[in-house]
Amino acid sequence: MNYKSFVIKIMAISLVCVFSVGSFIFYMDPMWTFGHEHKYNDVQTVINERQQKTNRILFQPFHYDTLLLGSSRTTYINQTDFENMKVFNFAVSNASIQEYNSLIELAKQKRGKEFERIIIGVDFFKSSIKESKAKKSLNQYIQTANEPFYRYKNLLSMDLLDYSWQNFKMSRDNKVLEERNYNRNNIADAKDIAPEVMEKQTKEKIQKFRDVFYGDTFEYNPEYKAILSQLKKNNPNTEFIIFTTPISSPLFQAMAEEGRLPDYERWLNDITDVFGGVYNFMYPNSVTGNLENYFDGHHFYPNVGKLIAKRISLGSNSETPGDFGTYLDHKSLAAHLLEIRKQNEPLLVNR
Repeated sequence: MNYKSFVIKIMAISLVCVFSVGSFIFYMDPMWTFGHEHKYNDVQTVINERQQKTNRILFQPFHYDTLLLGSSRTTYINQTDFENMKVFNFAVSNASIQEYNSLIELAKQKRGKEFERIIIGVDFFKSSIKESKAKKSLNQYIQTANEPFYRYKNLLSMDLLDYSWQNFKMSRDNKVLEERNYNRNNIADAKDIAPEVMEKQTKEKIQKFRDVFYGDTFEYNPEYKAILSQLKKNNPNTEFIIFTTPISSPLFQAMAEEGRLPDYERWLNDITDVFGGVYNFMYPNSVTGNLENYFDGHHFYPNVGKLIAKRISLGSNSETPGDFGTYLDHKSLAAHLLEIRKQNEPLLVNR
């Protein structure tokens, strides 16, 4: 074999390899840039939730009238469980209240107008200065998606080849193997875990919240209310529906024991002042008291997300436990907070 034939053969082999890798990544579409779906890509790993959901909005049809925002807790709410609404779940892990405006603006730009409604799942621990002061936005993810040939450059990524293979195996076996996996319709599911693992994770999570989020370093952000007000001001023709994410009762008790009930009350008052009302799920009730509804006492399973969606979209007509979720306005808030304070009075004796 002469030198020229050798070079041609090597080039041909290389091209076949590159084409094979690119074709497989395209077939699996792990970054949600092309939109096709089949039985071998219906379980999707979370690579970068912000980038993946940004890609989905920018590169695929977007026919929604309602936007759902929140943190990782809210990702477990099935967007199709809301009645009489076309909802896109734009919740992302560790979302900050400061980030929501950029999420809304991107989705509005793709839709071409304001949304009929925006639903936001708010987390109490995210109301602290530490968790809500930093300015955040989606700009870097939008810039990445708008880079020349972005979608096609992804087809040459060895990292995405690895993720594609993971997705293929999970889809082939029809198994959710990670803390959060998605299907091709932006619906998240969680891996079922053994009771002893859940108990261990719950204890660890409660201790972390005591040490990191609810302890002496907690300081309520005095600008929290103004940030919410700005969201409303930026979307004057949109109905806002706010709900609190339901943490487990033991985690709520830890919050009370750490002396955070006054901050919790201020938080609900601020939300009510801005939006006129809030669906509160964050208090001890039959759902939050059942630890089987959580995999770590902090994140609920999708079955709880379904109850939230039904309560919000159907109100008292929904088939949800009567004590799970109550709509609070200026008239009912004080009595609700008083009842919660009475329930937790023993925990406040030494505060």
